[in-house]
Amino acid sequence: MNSLNLKHSIIFFNFCILVSPFYQQLNNVLIILCLFLILIVGISHGALDNKKGEKLFQLLGFKLNVLFYLSYIFISLIIIFTWLILPNIVLIIFLIVASFHFGKEDTVFKIRKNFLLNEILFFFKGSSVIIAPLFFHREGTNEIFAILNFYVFENSFFNDTSLIIFLSLSFISSIYLSIGKSINLRSIMILDYFSVIILNLFLTPILAFTIYFCFLHSIRHSFSLINEMDRSFKNGLKKFIIKALPLTVVTGLIFLISIYFLNNLYKIDEAIYKVIFIGLASLTFPHILLEYLLEKYEKRT
Repeated sequence: MNSLNLKHSIIFFNFCILVSPFYQQLNNVLIILCLFLILIVGISHGALDNKKGEKLFQLLGFKLNVLFYLSYIFISLIIIFTWLILPNIVLIIFLIVASFHFGKEDTVFKIRKNFLLNEILFFFKGSSVIIAPLFFHREGTNEIFAILNFYVFENSFFNDTSLIIFLSLSFISSIYLSIGKSINLRSIMILDYFSVIILNLFLTPILAFTIYFCFLHSIRHSFSLINEMDRSFKNGLKKFIIKALPLTVVTGLIFLISIYFLNNLYKIDEAIYKVIFIGLASLTFPHILLEYLLEKYEKRT
């Protein structure tokens, strides 16, 4: 897996360099391109949550799998309704949780010691995904946040100096987490960091995020799921596609239906932004909670 992850990071890094000169052409088909990449590639990496949920509920002693689905949907709906009432609070929590999630899931090796310190390092490592677009495209990023009724980053506290500090801490965290690891693992951490920087230097915030989310974060997580299913990558990939396809299709349809109805209230771009980010938030919270609980109870057993 380490060799596969290194090859993936090298390919992704070179892809970021190659795609950057074509930013103007890419930006012309921006929002539709981003939507379908997220629906097809991005969402699929969490499309096995039903299998993980069934496993978790078995560990907890629940026999009815329907309880997992009801719980997952309930949490997602709570996130959506809370966002509509308290967008600033929910989005800031989402960004913090997402930073931690990106930092932890994109770290391809296990770290056992200094639990609290590592959790902080994971947060700073993943924060580059949120901070880089603010630093390189502050106005464009805040326009997206304004569509989501979120204005925290317009505060003077988030000036260029503080953003540079955050980006520096992100890089330092990546280096610190990889201390004592092989040169291949350290290379993965460094390549991933500069890939995020290159994307946000040249591309608009939504396109940079989409490429990172789909082709680095999601594919890497999918690699680990494929490896769990079968040591043969080819066989594991077939099993992954078959099992992930149903929930990916269902979730994609829900996103598209939501855009259809929201388009009656907002411009199409605004409707898509709302569905992408509110939709991702509603999926991310139960997804992360599921990963945490499953990891916790698997260790006990």
